[in-house]
Amino acid sequence: MGAYKLRVLVIDDEPMVADSLAQILNMFGYHALSAYSAQAAIDHVGATPCDLVISDVVMDGKLSGIDLAIQLTTLMPSCRVLLMSGNNSTAELLSSAQQKGYTFEVLTKPVHPTEILERLRTLETE
Repeated sequence: MGAYKLRVLVIDDEPMVADSLAQILNMFGYHALSAYSAQAAIDHVGATPCDLVISDVVMDGKLSGIDLAIQLTTLMPSCRVLLMSGNNSTAELLSSAQQKGYTFEVLTKPVHPTEILERLRTLETE
């Protein structure tokens, strides 16, 4: 990986979750920032693109994490997306995205940080 730190944007409408995960990722060599809504994430990547996105699926606001993932992969085709959810409605949202040609991996909340770190390492090499 060299001196380049992968830029990760963590999105969750619970600031403590987003900030805690971003802090953990920074401790493990990523350049991680947090956003608390889909719109804040879109605004952020407009100014500062990222390499990886970790997003909650069900958030307050107009866009779900899956809608956000679709928009972000359109804006930044090389950006990898990892979703997290503890909500049962996620399966329906994923099915709708698959019908549109999008497939995203979803980790079930609560997710231990080591599982996220392991998955990010895999995404880096894909």
